[in-house]
Amino acid sequence: MYQRLLTDAAFYRVLLRFDEELAAAERPKGCRVCGKRLEASDFPRKPRGFGLERFTERLSFCCADRMCRKRRTPPSLRFLGRKVYLGAMVVVISAMRCGASPARMRRLYELVGVSRHTVSRWRKWWSEQLPGAPFWRAMAGALMPPLSIADLPASLLERFTGTPEERLILLLRALGPVSLGSLGEHAR
Repeated sequence: MYQRLLTDAAFYRVLLRFDEELAAAERPKGCRVCGKRLEASDFPRKPRGFGLERFTERLSFCCADRMCRKRRTPPSLRFLGRKVYLGAMVVVISAMRCGASPARMRRLYELVGVSRHTVSRWRKWWSEQLPGAPFWRAMAGALMPPLSIADLPASLLERFTGTPEERLILLLRALGPVSLGSLGEHAR
């Protein structure tokens, strides 16, 4: 049921709208260092798997003061840290419970160009790296009963209610700190 979202252009446009809203909320906060106004300073991304305009840039700001120029990047629903595939793809493909059979991997490669090795690396990220992140420990500690780490991200998707699109959006919002890099341990 989530697989159709992998190539749904309308869904990705919704994620872009959410990112634009997050950026609009971030800009008035000003520079974290000197408090001065922020200027748009989007930076290029080369996401794999889906070619939509405006998905080749990460919305970001930098301080208008030429002596400061510190970057302020809002969370994103489109990007998951430094991963080159779009965040929704990383979640949906990693959540497939039936595993990566040769036929399924061929189909995924045809759809979005993802390899078995990449999917294996994502599964390792979900089970080993993400559970160690401070923001994750705080979030997971509030969930009862505890999540099954071995079943991430599927076990987390199941905690949200609504349509598949709504659940995926809620999960991507919850993972917002990861979109800032280093598993959300610091903001850029």
